Amino acid sequence: MKYWPLIWSGIWRKPGRTLLMFLQILVAFLLFGVLQGVKSGVDQAVGAIRAQLYWVYPADAGTTLPLGLEQRIAAVPGVKHIYPDNFFGAIYRLPTQQLLVVATNFDAGWAGNLDVAASPEAIAALAHTRTGALVSTALQDQYHWKVGDQIPVLSGTAQKDGSTSWTFEDVGTFRPPDSGALSHDLIVRNDYFDEARLSGRGTVDQYIVEVTDAAQGEQIARRIDALSTNSPFPTRTESVRAVNQSNYQRLGDLNFVVHSIVGAALFALLIATAALTMQSVRERTTELAVLKTMGFSDRKLFVLLLLESITLSLGAALIGLLVASKMMLWANRFTNLRLSMPYAVLAVGLVLAFVLALASASPPAWRAQRLQVAEALAGR
Repeated sequence: MKYWPLIWSGIWRKPGRTLLMFLQILVAFLLFGVLQGVKSGVDQAVGAIRAQLYWVYPADAGTTLPLGLEQRIAAVPGVKHIYPDNFFGAIYRLPTQQLLVVATNFDAGWAGNLDVAASPEAIAALAHTRTGALVSTALQDQYHWKVGDQIPVLSGTAQKDGSTSWTFEDVGTFRPPDSGALSHDLIVRNDYFDEARLSGRGTVDQYIVEVTDAAQGEQIARRIDALSTNSPFPTRTESVRAVNQSNYQRLGDLNFVVHSIVGAALFALLIATAALTMQSVRERTTELAVLKTMGFSDRKLFVLLLLESITLSLGAALIGLLVASKMMLWANRFTNLRLSMPYAVLAVGLVLAFVLALASASPPAWRAQRLQVAEALAGR
């Protein structure tokens, strides 16, 4: 491009001002990328949850459900699978080495429903090892456990002999879902856990239910709750996806918050860059008049000034978005969400940067193309 040296020199005519504009644009699009990445992570986490999954848990907080309720729920029309879930917190060796033990009837269906990956050999090993445990890949990498290792943990849940120390045998690993859930969990057999514990035998913290038709899910949920309406153990059945959506909404309307912050930031950026661009064109009145005397048409001058603004804006926005993408990868180490910046966000960001450049540079560029050469050279 033969005019590139002219465009580049125009951009860096005042390095201090150029750096100020560059940093303003970079920070604005860094903020845009981070907020959109968080929103995307939340949306992906909720969307990854299967619509057919429902939780059945006690209507009264702090209570449990009878294990015998499992067969009655399984007989409800529309229920495809049901799994009991008990869970308790535990410590491996140090107080900082915390993990969660999930006691359930683990099989391929349970794994598939929760987007957990486990080999058939690992599932079979758990089924044939009463004290066996499947270890999340994150825990395996952290503690370097291997199949056959004995894993001692301490818990507030006591065994029949009063001991709070539990020992499980590593029989295989599982890969947690992309949402990050279960990343620090051990999965053990519920029949062993229920028999071995001191108190609470014959009860369960909750059930996970898979329905045959998500469209009929709410009706099936009402049928399940009707089983125990007048019993001492009333249930509350809710969609797993809906519960997680509700939890995120408690933080506020994420869409509104993101759009409001991004809109305010881009509007402020538009005002700031337009003012700086207008000042730059004013200071270059004589130089622009000289270009006209050299044969540059009004249209060519207009396009050159637009290209200066577009080059600066797109360059700064691209760097800001790439930094935001790297920040998402870094933040994933501290959250269960799989934060990321989809290519769509990158594309939208660059389009916004292009529009911003046009909007901020068009008025001063239009003013420059209407310059009268004689008056500009005379300093008027």
